[in-house]
Amino acid sequence: MSDYIYMLESHLSADQNRVVAAVREFATEANLNLFLTGGAMRDMVAGLRIRDLDFVVEGQALKLAASLCERAGARLVRSDEATKSAELVFEGGVTAQVAMSRREKYARTGAKPQVFPATIQEDLRGRDFTANAIALSLNKASHGLLLDPMNGLADIGRRELRAVSAYGFYDDPSRLLRLIRFRVRLGFSIEERTKMQVANAREAGVERSIPVRALGEEMKKIAVEDSPGEILDALEEAGLLALISPVLAGPKRNQAGIAKYEKGIRLLPDDSAARAARLGPFLYVLTEKLAPKEKQAFIKGLELAKPDVDLWQKLEARSKKLEAALRAPRIRKASQAYQIVSTAAPDEVIFLLYHSSYKQVQERLRNYYLKSLPALQEISPEEWAAVEGKPGTPRYAKARQELIADRLDRKPPKVEEPPPGEQPASAALPPDAPASASVTNSAFARRVR
Repeated sequence: MSDYIYMLESHLSADQNRVVAAVREFATEANLNLFLTGGAMRDMVAGLRIRDLDFVVEGQALKLAASLCERAGARLVRSDEATKSAELVFEGGVTAQVAMSRREKYARTGAKPQVFPATIQEDLRGRDFTANAIALSLNKASHGLLLDPMNGLADIGRRELRAVSAYGFYDDPSRLLRLIRFRVRLGFSIEERTKMQVANAREAGVERSIPVRALGEEMKKIAVEDSPGEILDALEEAGLLALISPVLAGPKRNQAGIAKYEKGIRLLPDDSAARAARLGPFLYVLTEKLAPKEKQAFIKGLELAKPDVDLWQKLEARSKKLEAALRAPRIRKASQAYQIVSTAAPDEVIFLLYHSSYKQVQERLRNYYLKSLPALQEISPEEWAAVEGKPGTPRYAKARQELIADRLDRKPPKVEEPPPGEQPASAALPPDAPASASVTNSAFARRVR
């Protein structure tokens, strides 16, 4: 096993490793050369958590994606015939893109590119930034071979974003927006020559040629970031936010609301399901201060699809049932709140963390993430294995819930108050300890009690 394969497997979750194995098996069966590329490789090399898997094949990518849907349990989210790419979701919420290795030709700035089949080397040389132009072979004959024609490894090591081509921003001006988003997310600087290329492209006004569809896609990508407020601030500073929405490039951007929203999303686990659930709540927060006509202009200006709009505009109504359940007087134990929140839609949870004015709702949601989940993580594999019944049966489900309830509702042990003048044995101090230490220990005992 090569060092890069070991590094990859170490960075992936168990579910992601299963998906890589399945895609590799199906690609081998179809006699297709398969590579892991793009953001997955960039994040692996940079030591970051891999969010999405980006596969490239030299050949029929859409046919491979169809096979994965039919026989590997994947679900098709979106398919693009022009770029021969498909977005899939696998069991466990693993998200992946399967795309044809391609070469693109632009007739004019901002135009849809003509797409041609190409080798993996040609594909990498046509990408946006060098950090995204790295690939790992998953083929039997070259398993673990790293392809880095643009020296992206060195740029990641220097924590720099460097454009692959001097004409990249002219061909696809939406890369101006992407560059800022990556700079904020990764904490990288922009390489000096790339700064000059940006300045030249801006002087030529290429940003005015960014297609509306690209603006909408960029907004949806900003919505699932950890620090969307910082990205919007950076876009405004660069004079690019007005392209996405003129009304947001001013006082009507809900700065305080976005800051509160960001605190809420950080409570949730950083997994695919929770991240995908951010779109609706973020759009709600972002547009909260806008008048109805301004909201309509926002939707039209980004060509947001109706399902995306519904995620935002129907969210408040959908969340009322969850809010009522968390407020119910019958909820007296942590296990009862756990049962409600563990089965709730993540976007409703995010919305209530931001919007609900009820103290019980806020406390129960926060306790779920800050107390209940950590407590359940302390249950050992041996304890889970001892649960009666066969997984998937009602008996097993009942026994599992009993174990969870026992752990969550267990009362903390009492700390006995020592007689006056006597110090607890567990808190005995060495003879040379400072006098203040005994005060600290007594205060701690009172807090525990």
